[in-house]
Amino acid sequence: MADDVDDAEKTEDPSERKLLEARRKGDVAKSQEVSTWFVLIGSAMALFIFGGGAAEDLALYLKGIFQHADQIGMDTSSLRVLGRDIALAVTAALAIPLMLLIIAAIAGNAIQHGFLLSAESIKPKLSKISPQAGFKRLFSSQSLVNFVKGLAKLTIVGVLMAVVVWPERGRMDTLVAAGIPAILETASMLGMKLMIATIAVMTLIAAADFAYQRHVYYKKQRMTQREVKDEYKQAEGDPMVKAKLRQIRAERSKQRMMSKVPEATVVVTNPTHFAVALKYEEGMQAPICLAKGVDAVALRIRETAREHGVPVVENPPLARALHATVDIDQIIDPQHYKAVAQVISFVMRQKRKRSWRA
Repeated sequence: MADDVDDAEKTEDPSERKLLEARRKGDVAKSQEVSTWFVLIGSAMALFIFGGGAAEDLALYLKGIFQHADQIGMDTSSLRVLGRDIALAVTAALAIPLMLLIIAAIAGNAIQHGFLLSAESIKPKLSKISPQAGFKRLFSSQSLVNFVKGLAKLTIVGVLMAVVVWPERGRMDTLVAAGIPAILETASMLGMKLMIATIAVMTLIAAADFAYQRHVYYKKQRMTQREVKDEYKQAEGDPMVKAKLRQIRAERSKQRMMSKVPEATVVVTNPTHFAVALKYEEGMQAPICLAKGVDAVALRIRETAREHGVPVVENPPLARALHATVDIDQIIDPQHYKAVAQVISFVMRQKRKRSWRA
């Protein structure tokens, strides 16, 4: 029941990361029928392209042995040499067909999921020797599907053999009195028809099984909403932690900004909502914004400025414009040069007056 609940909860499509992780473990969508189809194609090519030549070469070699059988020694050494030569001749005759079958078998897997080498699937696991796990695999839906496929293939092959052989039953009755060449010709013809029919049917079976296996694979790889959230947290970080880090960075940035307010030449306010602290010294290209803020931050800027004797000038239009156009540690926009220059000139005159009175 737990597995059913888990499957029911898997409502999300698998992520790219989940599919890559499954591939790393050797878990990929694979149809054995596609591999079988490629092996059948390879067998047909090996039989029709190289089979005749290989058979002739082997026949000539064996014919020579039989013709000179009286010259073959019966001692152990001679028989060992003869067996080695026959094995080499058979290997040479079958080398290319066997190589073609190996290539077909590799291609049948590679075309489905690319070249894949994974040691994960051969690692020892208790689940592989567990009787309970084995019982579940034995009576699983996948085992039932494989059993039905096996019966279907046996039935189809049997029907194909009947369809191919039955029309030739009259000719086969005459083979009893026919010579070996006629028997071989008839067997070759029937084998070719049976091979073509089998490949045609296996093409349909392989295509259907490939689509089914991919459907089952992606269904198995589907994720629950919790898995999606956990994966997102691993990839992007916990949103709560990221929000906390942003808050800490913002607070530290605000503290650094407030520490520069005592260096300001003037603080321009509107007077309650905006505050912009500017610094200007002789030789500077233009005034620089040391700090800015709205509401509570603006209030702290004004209080800090007053604590350190920095002039605070109320100019609502200029304060709003500066807050909207200038960033911290950046020079003000040229369009505000004149207005800011007037404010700074006013501040300088006030300082000079206070110094004269003193």
